[in-house]
Amino acid sequence: MYEILTLNKIAKCGLDLLDPAKYNISDDAKNPDGVILRSYNMHDMELPASLKAIARAGAGVNNIPIDKCSEAGIVVFNTPGANANAVKELTITGLLLASRKIVDGINWAKTLKDEADAAKLVEKGKSNFVGPEIEGKRLGVIGLGAIGVMVANVAYSLGMEVVGYDPYISVDAAWGMSRHVKKATDLKQLVETCDYITLHLPLNDSTKGMINKEVFDMMPKGTRLLNFSRAALVDNAALKDAIADGTIACYVTDFPDAETLSMDGVICLPHLGASTPESEDNCAKMAANEIDRYLAEGVIVNSVNYPNCDLPLEEGKARVTIAHRNVPNMLSSFSNVFAGDDINISNMLNKSKKDYAYTIIDADMDIIPDDITEKLAAIEGVLRVRVI
Repeated sequence: MYEILTLNKIAKCGLDLLDPAKYNISDDAKNPDGVILRSYNMHDMELPASLKAIARAGAGVNNIPIDKCSEAGIVVFNTPGANANAVKELTITGLLLASRKIVDGINWAKTLKDEADAAKLVEKGKSNFVGPEIEGKRLGVIGLGAIGVMVANVAYSLGMEVVGYDPYISVDAAWGMSRHVKKATDLKQLVETCDYITLHLPLNDSTKGMINKEVFDMMPKGTRLLNFSRAALVDNAALKDAIADGTIACYVTDFPDAETLSMDGVICLPHLGASTPESEDNCAKMAANEIDRYLAEGVIVNSVNYPNCDLPLEEGKARVTIAHRNVPNMLSSFSNVFAGDDINISNMLNKSKKDYAYTIIDADMDIIPDDITEKLAAIEGVLRVRVI
């Protein structure tokens, strides 16, 4: 029986996918094999020795200590694409909010509620809230993952000229993108030519503060910037100056903080990107499936710290999985352990991701002997050994 700890409320349709004969799910498990969470901050949490996998029901994993997990051989999953449609729809909303002064207009109209001639005052004052249409304007999409591609395609269908930039675009994303979306060769080429710019990329060391003074200086006056990814992608001090000098006509963000909430020219949404019942259900289902496949079969799909590694488990085979450092001679060391006990390896799969690697080994036997796992665990560079 595997113990699953939930650190946030997770949609029931997702948890129901975990067979109660194999999984005990609770919000107070003391020695969990797996954790499923949404926004709970795990950075100050002591990771139990029993913990093997963490599944984030969402895309961002800033609330999870990735490096600490990697060193402990704990596989961290996210759910890319599960909330893509919800964020796409809100981004399109953001385009319209940035253009038409809708929020300012609504707030002003509410001040007229006690006026007897409110209808006349509305007609008289509406000229203060004129804003451009998005049709025919140029949109730059930075980050062409699941969300960025969907935004690009919809924006084109709404009559916008769309240009995208992503040096790491995947084959799957490229297949899903409209052929009408143009490609920028670098960030400078995109930001210099766009009326609107929308951010759809992860936050990491290389992207933190990437929209800074240097980038703002490249933008034409009156650019409208949307951020439905992470707050720290944009340098707040540089943003404030860009608004003041007219470079940024409007900034729409789904990640407000004390600074942006106090700025003029900023529309702050309370992190609504994935806040739809459909999105929460999709994320919960994907997270549950990831945990299930890993714990039950040793299969990794959609991990942020270990490589995807999917090998069908054949009936009658015993399986051992090894999380280890990505260094030379590991496979020969593993093979020697099995050969030393005269055990035939029927199938093996090894994948790497930056500093870490993962190996699945299937053997022609019913049960992996304890001495095999002990010898594997003793190899320098091995972080965790599991027998399925």
